[in-house]
Amino acid sequence: MEVRYTVGKKEYSRMTTEELRDTFLINTLFEPNSVRLVYCEVERSIVGSAVPTEGSLVLETGKELASDYFCERRELGILNVGQNGVVVVDGENFEMDRLDCLYVGRGAKAISFTSVNPSEPAKFYLVSYPAHTSYPTTKASRANANPVKLGSQETANKRTIYQYIHEGGIQSCQLVMGYTALEEGSVWNTMPAHTHERRTEVYMYFDVVEGDAVFHMMGPSDETRHITVQNENAVFSPMWSIHSGCGTRSYSFCWAMGGENQVFNDMDGIPICELK
Repeated sequence: MEVRYTVGKKEYSRMTTEELRDTFLINTLFEPNSVRLVYCEVERSIVGSAVPTEGSLVLETGKELASDYFCERRELGILNVGQNGVVVVDGENFEMDRLDCLYVGRGAKAISFTSVNPSEPAKFYLVSYPAHTSYPTTKASRANANPVKLGSQETANKRTIYQYIHEGGIQSCQLVMGYTALEEGSVWNTMPAHTHERRTEVYMYFDVVEGDAVFHMMGPSDETRHITVQNENAVFSPMWSIHSGCGTRSYSFCWAMGGENQVFNDMDGIPICELK
């Protein structure tokens, strides 16, 4: 498990491009036949992936958690961005088609991942936060998600937000999770930008065509930077940072949040003309 220590606004303002990428970008996910985990001190979040190509992969704990099993004191959100697979939680099988989501509650002891066809594997994206109580392990397909349509062709941000783990959907302690799909011809997400003073967020970009990229915007509103991301890269977003992006063509991204509350609209908006 890799451990990341993030920085404050003062340190951020002096960072080079390489330092920004080393601190906030995760470009080591979705390695075949491997479970990859990155632990971040902000909200004690864990971001990871599991790509089973040779049988089953097991989600294990590590010395960083000082626990007997991964979800002893944690909850876990899983989004499959690959082909069909199966997640087994304490002996119960959850069939996971592409873009299905699974919430695993605190106390689940044994978690493993398999692909229906290892030559066309599932790609399980993982986000975990500490949990103070237990909620039932629950699966939701894309048809079960709450779709929210936003944006327009005129502003190049016509998109659909699919909410899975949220106040009106799958219940959790602090994890909120879903994904956003931009329509063809739309490239901007989350603009006008905002921050979350009471939560932190992680973006994981997927369905980015090879050879294309997304320019992820971050930082305080008066001193923004960008990180260029490729397909299946993720970016940590601290509470003081905006999190927006513009691609060279349409794409999708998974968003996940943890912190003080689960109110989806709890955000501090920033007018576009005030961004610098």
